[in-house]
Amino acid sequence: MTAPAAGRVDLVLVHPGGRKLVYQTLADDLTAVEPPLWCRLLAAYCRARGHSVVVIDSEADELDPPAVAARVAAFDPRLVALVVYGHQPSASTQSMPAAGAIARTVKTLSPDCPIILIGGHVAALPERTLREEAVDFAATGEGPVTLDALLQTLKSDRPFDAAEVPGIAHWHAAEDGSQEIRRSFPAPLVEDLDLDLGGDAWDLLPMEKYRAHNWQCFGAMDTRMPYASIYTTLGCPYKCSFCCINAPFGKNGYRFRSPEAVLAEIDLLIGRYGVRTFKIVDEMFVLNERHVTAICEGLIPRNAALGGTLNIWAYARVDTVKPGMLEMLRRAGIRWLALGIESGSKHVRDGAKKALRSEDIVGIVRAIQQAGINVIGNYIFGLPDDDLDSMRETLDLAKELNCEFANFYSAMAYPGSPFYDQAVEKGWDLPDGWSGYSQHSHDCKPLATQKLSAAEVLDFRDRAFIEYFTNPRYLKLVDQRFGGETSRHIRAMTRHTLRRKLLETDGGLQERTVGAV
Repeated sequence: MTAPAAGRVDLVLVHPGGRKLVYQTLADDLTAVEPPLWCRLLAAYCRARGHSVVVIDSEADELDPPAVAARVAAFDPRLVALVVYGHQPSASTQSMPAAGAIARTVKTLSPDCPIILIGGHVAALPERTLREEAVDFAATGEGPVTLDALLQTLKSDRPFDAAEVPGIAHWHAAEDGSQEIRRSFPAPLVEDLDLDLGGDAWDLLPMEKYRAHNWQCFGAMDTRMPYASIYTTLGCPYKCSFCCINAPFGKNGYRFRSPEAVLAEIDLLIGRYGVRTFKIVDEMFVLNERHVTAICEGLIPRNAALGGTLNIWAYARVDTVKPGMLEMLRRAGIRWLALGIESGSKHVRDGAKKALRSEDIVGIVRAIQQAGINVIGNYIFGLPDDDLDSMRETLDLAKELNCEFANFYSAMAYPGSPFYDQAVEKGWDLPDGWSGYSQHSHDCKPLATQKLSAAEVLDFRDRAFIEYFTNPRYLKLVDQRFGGETSRHIRAMTRHTLRRKLLETDGGLQERTVGAV
């Protein structure tokens, strides 16, 4: 965090984090500590419009709510924005407990300081957020236009009128003196990503504290830092029933940065901070071939000049990865692709609107691996049509594919997803609190299926993790591909224990080895 010039600060942006609550012991050294994308984008957007801005990354700086509140008070800001976007779409909801605790503490110490909550969860449930949290405003959209307009209004000499600020839910005093929630008119999406969401606010972040996931640096754990995450597109055109990515955007869509802007940002991070290890945070990077090709063609000479040391990971779909692209991706420094395989059962995949054939999945995974790119297979247990046999199919497919890493998730009805709307309409049993949406929290509570309870789904998921990562075939792959040190790291990883409230037995608390993300 770079201190601003003396005087009152217009905006303090807070990344609430809450890694310990979300990941328990995994937060110590296995999970990534990632630069908060939307804090950075909002900071750059507002700073370009003349506002003074400070970013507090409570996760990277390991600050508890009182410490955050003390920092906020020292800046005496016109506005505090708690940004709960998370590092993946589902991470917004699980960050709400940390955001709520910070909001309450800030209000206690600085009761007159206005607070706005911004993020995917907030955009999905703005009225509920306003009722539940100690905040003055909740953003109903993606945030930049709203934040600038709110700051302009707060800084003006005119009487404050929340109705003039686009994209917020706010409290309004009715004629009878009661308080009611109103929503202003929608804020437009930012159209020119290069001009308005370039995000050059890296100087506001503690860059020396960010680290990559453990798996991204298998075979070279000393390269986890320095680390940075960038984006090249916003949104996703697909409509997977379990995904909530488009909640803040209001529709399915896909907005692009220019390849030139992406490459310029990478050059800045390499030159200024010495970064070689990157994440591309796009929900789907390998999708538009023209866009991907232009970026990769720019990265190839840069990677060569750096001796092939770039280590980049990104998301892809089985049906968007074309074999002809793989050599180019690897030469550009793409060393890992994360694939949403989800289920081993075609029937279950179809029910989740993820229509893929098992033979296509196997074929593309093998092609990626043969190109020298590692694969992260992402799987979901407890989709609506799942039973024990279909979940077993999923685990068997995962073991057959034997990807270099795997993430095993339980199905969740995240706010903003079609699943959530369906769950509310049908009265499904949802988690008791927002931390219950975290895959690794103590109170994790996945969806029940027509044939399985939530506890049965979670139990299978946790056992699947152990079975996969202790499988001799997998450990042999790791040993051959990454060396003995990584193999020992995997064995140590599987010994991490997490408390699972849902799996309590006989009044005692079960602990499970659950692994990293």
